[in-house]
Amino acid sequence: MVNFGFIRVAAAISELKVADCRFNAKRIKELLHQAVEKKVEIVCFPELSITGYTCGDLFLQNRIIEEAEETICGLINDTKNLPVTYIIGAPVRINNCLYNSAIVCSEGNIMGVVPKSFLPNNSEFYEKRWFNSSPKRYLKHICYAGCHVLFGTDQIFGAGNKKFAIEICEDLWAPIPVSSHHALAGANLIFNLSASNELTGKHEYLNSLIKQQSARCIAGYIYASAGWGESTTDVVFAGNGIIYENGILLARSERFKPGEQLVISEIDTDRLDNDRLRTCSFRDSIPDNDDYAEVEISLMEKMEYDENRNLEMEPLKLRRTINPFPFIPSDEQYDLSCMEIFSIQTFGLAKRIRHTNATTSVIGISGGLDSTLALLVCVNTCDKLGIPRNKIIGVTMPGFGTTDRTYNNAVLLMKSLGVTIREINIKAACEQHFKDIGHNPEKHDITYENSQARERTQILMDIANQADGLVIGTGDMSELALGWATYNGDHMSMYGVNSGVPKTLVRHLVKWFAETRTDEKTASILKDVLDTPVSPELIPSKNGKISQCTEEIVGPYELHDFFLYYTIRFGFTPEKIRYLAQQAFKGKYNTETISQWMKTFYKRFFSQQFKRSCIPDGPKVGSINLSPRGDWRMPSDASSALWTID
Repeated sequence: MVNFGFIRVAAAISELKVADCRFNAKRIKELLHQAVEKKVEIVCFPELSITGYTCGDLFLQNRIIEEAEETICGLINDTKNLPVTYIIGAPVRINNCLYNSAIVCSEGNIMGVVPKSFLPNNSEFYEKRWFNSSPKRYLKHICYAGCHVLFGTDQIFGAGNKKFAIEICEDLWAPIPVSSHHALAGANLIFNLSASNELTGKHEYLNSLIKQQSARCIAGYIYASAGWGESTTDVVFAGNGIIYENGILLARSERFKPGEQLVISEIDTDRLDNDRLRTCSFRDSIPDNDDYAEVEISLMEKMEYDENRNLEMEPLKLRRTINPFPFIPSDEQYDLSCMEIFSIQTFGLAKRIRHTNATTSVIGISGGLDSTLALLVCVNTCDKLGIPRNKIIGVTMPGFGTTDRTYNNAVLLMKSLGVTIREINIKAACEQHFKDIGHNPEKHDITYENSQARERTQILMDIANQADGLVIGTGDMSELALGWATYNGDHMSMYGVNSGVPKTLVRHLVKWFAETRTDEKTASILKDVLDTPVSPELIPSKNGKISQCTEEIVGPYELHDFFLYYTIRFGFTPEKIRYLAQQAFKGKYNTETISQWMKTFYKRFFSQQFKRSCIPDGPKVGSINLSPRGDWRMPSDASSALWTID
């Protein structure tokens, strides 16, 4: 199966009976069969899932210790033909010590036994009464359930870029969790077998621990905690199955649900590895030497065959959701995130105005999205600095392609916001320029278009000189990525407030401002701007209608922003990005359309780097930026051949 770096994992909450090992093994086996049907590669069960966590002093009975080992021996034999790796919990006796352990099983073998490091022994917990803590930095060979295996915490399982390690419950709550060492040793998946009881407020804190640890370790974190069937003599276990990836929640179980649950999602190991590669603090923390044992488990091979052992070539169908708009804030953080982005733009411009001692801000207003957002930032900046809004000079410059709709919106918006309005029609100047260079004005080619863009930029620059002003750039990051700007035309300014904002986010910021930050009159104008097709308006209009639609020429911005995010943020291959786009835009764009615009994206992204190599200053607002002084350093003459896939 083609999986593009994804690995399907599960947290299994099995039903159990306290001290009934055979019943518990039967339920584990049933959940494993369900996991195989769902093509899960690794399943994690709760702490002490073979015996139950709440056995108390029964753990000191030889019968239960021996029965646990015999049951596991039978379980691995019964599941030897199942193409799945699984992790169960059991008490393991070595010499005269008993260890609360995780047991990794695969293809009829035990691959390793991992003991718990930190034993809680306060309040409702009494683990030190029965168990020993794991010896620190210790590995030894043991024989357990008929298998000769390694015993110790410092073990990593898997192969290639899919490697996992284990910590058990309290190990996560320690000042330096065991998983921190595992991650630095190379594990990008952490499985936690737990038996954490419920208390008021504890669940929220537990989630914050898992979220933070998955982020600090830049890892997938799969947490399976005891649930239905554990003793409720003094405490209650709600059955928590939680899966995080680098601080992002992917899946969780329903708490307090009677019965069993299988919580499934996919972890993107490519994404994790790329983040680790670019995070200096992570790389610098890796010890020069470590004594970890690596136990090979060929996880990919397990997923290549279905129940009939037939080779599968179709891509993995993801259960997790791929967000088609990776730059747009989530619903629960929407208002806060939009305010933060807008504030970053405002604060950046405020500093530049103060530093240059500019007395005015000069900005070209077209009636389109980008100049609208830039104008809103200018207005907010003046308000913050106590500068009258009439110190903003908004210049509308009608040309051959300007429509009444965009012109009227530009003028109405400037009036509504109280800025100084200047109108300069560029037609005569451009016609004179065409005559000067010997260009036929009936030939609507790139010379015809770019002459207008450069004329407008010249006007803005000269007005800024005239008015002791600063030219505010309006171009966005998506345009920079595609090179959709005229070199030394709209490409140039004195400070680009939108340079870190992709087109899809520009739209949402204007919408947010219209809905939450302005009066009804201004909001009405902004909403019409939002409804206007994106266009440079450089070709004469037809019957007063826009004749140039940018997205018909270069492709949908929502696709290009998707390509941009996964190319720059994670360095994914074109094949993987196309696969993700198929998941994200299913039902909207077919594979042929995605491939077509992806080729356009890469060709333009590589060929237009020379424009990005000399862009003006502007604030970074999100996780990526294309500034040559910041996030993106690329030769202007690099080849796109490796990226332009068929």
